[in-house]
Amino acid sequence: MGYPGYPPPYPGYPPAPAKPPRSAADLTISIILLVLTVVVGAVGAFLGMFSLAFLDSCPPATCSVEGAVTAVMTGVGAAALVGVVGIIVTIVVLVARKKAWPYAVGTLVLTLAALFFGGVGFYAAVGG
Repeated sequence: MGYPGYPPPYPGYPPAPAKPPRSAADLTISIILLVLTVVVGAVGAFLGMFSLAFLDSCPPATCSVEGAVTAVMTGVGAAALVGVVGIIVTIVVLVARKKAWPYAVGTLVLTLAALFFGGVGFYAAVGG
């Protein structure tokens, strides 16, 4: 009902659409995989640094200390970068209430691959 001589008021804004429900299973699986990614990255970094600590008996003819250090640091750095980016992407997808566990699985797999190839480079550098 309007005032005399004025047009009727505009209707209010429509209600915001309801957010889709969040899957408890997706949330749980994603969090477990992201925690596992962090643990795997930390263990991989520790083992990489630990392996560099015992390069004292590295024969110069078949061993490259610089190559070993480069391989370990590259592998650990790539794993850290992949882990951080993957965790951020997974959290963004979770906040958007979309299926996030594939991103968490991809993050874990790519982190493991970076650590694996760093280990392969290390053993190639030390003549293993």
